[in-house]
Amino acid sequence: MARARSVLRIGNASGFYGDRFAAVREMLTGGPLDVLTGDYLAELTMLILARDRLKDPSLGYARTFLRQMEECLGLARERDVKIVVNAGGLNPARLADQLRELARRLGVGAAVAHVEGDDLLSRRSELGLPEGLLAANAYLGGFGIAACLAEGADVVVTGRVTDAALVAGPAIAHFGWTADDLDALAGAVVAGHVLECGAQATGGNYAFFHEHDVTRPGFPLAELHADGSSVITKHPGTGGAVTVGTVTAQLLYETGGSHYLGPDVTARLDTVRLTEEGPDRVRIDGVRGEAPPPTLKVGLNRLGGHRNEVVFVLTGLDIEAKAELVQRQFAAALPPEARPAELRWTLARTDHPDAATEEAASALLRLTARDPDSVRVGRELGKAAVELGLAGYPGFHLTAPPGAGAPYGVFTAAYVDAKLVEHAAVLPDGRRIAVPPAPVTSQPVQAEGELPAPLPESPTRRAPLGLVAGARSGDKGGDANLGVWARSEDGWRWLVHTLTVDRLRELLPETAELAVTRHLLSNLRAVNFTVTGLLGEGVAAQHRFDPQAKALGEWLRSRHLDIPEALL
Repeated sequence: MARARSVLRIGNASGFYGDRFAAVREMLTGGPLDVLTGDYLAELTMLILARDRLKDPSLGYARTFLRQMEECLGLARERDVKIVVNAGGLNPARLADQLRELARRLGVGAAVAHVEGDDLLSRRSELGLPEGLLAANAYLGGFGIAACLAEGADVVVTGRVTDAALVAGPAIAHFGWTADDLDALAGAVVAGHVLECGAQATGGNYAFFHEHDVTRPGFPLAELHADGSSVITKHPGTGGAVTVGTVTAQLLYETGGSHYLGPDVTARLDTVRLTEEGPDRVRIDGVRGEAPPPTLKVGLNRLGGHRNEVVFVLTGLDIEAKAELVQRQFAAALPPEARPAELRWTLARTDHPDAATEEAASALLRLTARDPDSVRVGRELGKAAVELGLAGYPGFHLTAPPGAGAPYGVFTAAYVDAKLVEHAAVLPDGRRIAVPPAPVTSQPVQAEGELPAPLPESPTRRAPLGLVAGARSGDKGGDANLGVWARSEDGWRWLVHTLTVDRLRELLPETAELAVTRHLLSNLRAVNFTVTGLLGEGVAAQHRFDPQAKALGEWLRSRHLDIPEALL
């Protein structure tokens, strides 16, 4: 296929199932586009869709997308914009059929294709996956999407593909890349990773949000070139901002070390170059690619048991003593035979001395219970808490009456040989095209760049880290990712020698007993930490106050260190 020379403009209109509904229309009407993508899937979303499918086998896809297409499918076809989304979830074939029916009803000519092969649940035993799963989905790459587009599809829906594949797939089709074009593929994967979380690339969830008007940030788009380089931007007149800082923050989100592994290519994040070309325009180039690993990641979702929660409000004086009394009384009130497998108490000191309101004078003591048996987190648990009402600490009350226990999910990852996964493009006319795995694979080794020279000794001042560094954090199953970047070269020289693993453990005591890995990304002036096990069994298990570690970075930025005055 001849390689196209034109720029391919790919926009994003969704970063999760529940993102801004109007974004599809906003992106279609806000300026020129060739492709509009939407990411609807996350680890928790797959569990939600699996439970939908249990109730009704015809479900298992993101129904919001159908409503968006009812409003905007005609507009997309008028503007000749291809739609590529992973809203198919656990049932892409069903969503494709629903879209065809919608197009007929609307009188819109739209060729709909879908990608399948990621759902491995029925092959669980053959592939050596564990029993008791609700969902098992391999993370596919972009070549199935590319095959659909190359055969004339106007809309492509997928199940579980990598988020970046939604961008890489259209680029493969447009520029005629093959599996050998590793650098170009890597560049598209990096651009896709920047776009995948929507407004996080345009100032949303940004550490230095006060520097931009982020009242309603626009959604991002990438201008992709045949060599895999891109410019990240947004439609004119939309809110937020695209800067080296906002792009850096998103590049660090839910990544790890120098090698970003995917099914089509391993992208070298330590080769990424970011250049501010002008207002709301950041160029990404220099990205190197290597052969992908021989295995595909498989997301496994299962029910982990049942959980319940009771929150006690402690007001005024003697907060610690009141908390201790609750726990002692509760232990005495709950019969041993009714005790759940796990009871966890956490005290949030939200109280302020001499407060002007009762709420500001109060702290929250949270009891979380988990057990395989729903009975053990149900009536007896709530009864033990409520019966303390007139016999407990002064001012006893709860935020809400205890409810029945609810099931919680667990996400884990497995890896299977890519050759065993039957990746297929299902075309608008029903034909199937088998998509082969990468012809060449390798097992990458994470690389660590050289440390820059430390700053010379100089006067320091005790101040929050966030005055000189940004951060973004998130979840990968039960692990937390925490990326921190400096805003200047001197800031980087200080940060990389100061924010070691040991220092992180001091600043975030929750991490003290956990395995922590630090990766250096010198081109981004960043350190990226993986905190293993911080999130327990993943977001659905609600292991901690912030179950997705979304604010872990902001907690770190609020901690005080001795910072060189020259940086402040």
